[in-house]
Amino acid sequence: MPGPLVVNDSVVIPDAELVWRFSRSSGPGGQGVNTTDSRVELVFDVSATTALPPELKARALDRLGSPTITIAASEYRSQLRNREAAEQRLAQRIREAIAPPPKRRRATKPSRGSVERRIASKKLRSDVKRLRRSP
Repeated sequence: MPGPLVVNDSVVIPDAELVWRFSRSSGPGGQGVNTTDSRVELVFDVSATTALPPELKARALDRLGSPTITIAASEYRSQLRNREAAEQRLAQRIREAIAPPPKRRRATKPSRGSVERRIASKKLRSDVKRLRRSP
């Protein structure tokens, strides 16, 4: 379980940059829910990380709006499964934050044929409605 967090092919977050906190989880679990710390909080400081190159770090900080990411996982009764879920969510969140911006849409105008087909269908619909009316 401990070890670096692989975000994608080029980004790997060292284990030392991840801060784990554990607490008691609410919800089902029987007698064990009162004694086991199965709720997991994973904190990652984007501004202090060395895993991201400067341009990706700037992009992530701009998109996230906050220099730290906190992920809480308590959906499973096992601490190990909650840790795995938190790691997966953190990796997904970082992937989305460092993704390149989408390509800009090139503005185009409709073709002459598509405009003519649209006008013809509108005229046809107009004729159908006109013929329904009583004279």
